[in-house]
Amino acid sequence: MIRAKRLGISTLLNSPSAALILPRILGWTFGRLAALLGVVTLTWGLAGCATVGPMPKVNLQEPGWTVRQGQAVWRLEHGSREIAGDLLVATGPNGHDFVQFSKTPFPLVVAQSTKDRWTAEFPPQNKRYSGRGKPPKRLIWLYLPRVLSGQPPPKNWLWRQNGTQWHLENRANGESIEGYFNQ
Repeated sequence: MIRAKRLGISTLLNSPSAALILPRILGWTFGRLAALLGVVTLTWGLAGCATVGPMPKVNLQEPGWTVRQGQAVWRLEHGSREIAGDLLVATGPNGHDFVQFSKTPFPLVVAQSTKDRWTAEFPPQNKRYSGRGKPPKRLIWLYLPRVLSGQPPPKNWLWRQNGTQWHLENRANGESIEGYFNQ
């Protein structure tokens, strides 16, 4: 403690022996510091085990699934790019939804959700996002089956449907999907 007062705290923290002296200034023993590091490591390890794993594969041939196929244009944020492709939207039993947007034969987006879980994959970028609860608003694909089945879009989003044609837009970032179904 005397050394800390004489040298000043900034000099002490910048010294190579700061890792040895700082726990003693705080009144910690090395045993306490080791225990804290062990708890932090264990917590991170357990949190990693609690992450959402992959959702089960979907069999659209099973009873209870309603499948719609058509064409869509995905307008990325603020109209930076447009991608046209084939669209498959399926709603299944117990609130299970599935969406696939592709440029034949390559899937660009594969997304699915249940009442309490969701996942969205973007194979060309080798990216996968998943979570529990309500999906984030930045994943527009997870909201398409919901609005098609009559649920309201998120606040400040635009939804229009006229016969087989439809348009879903996130007004905050300008991202949109519009298209039609063959059926």
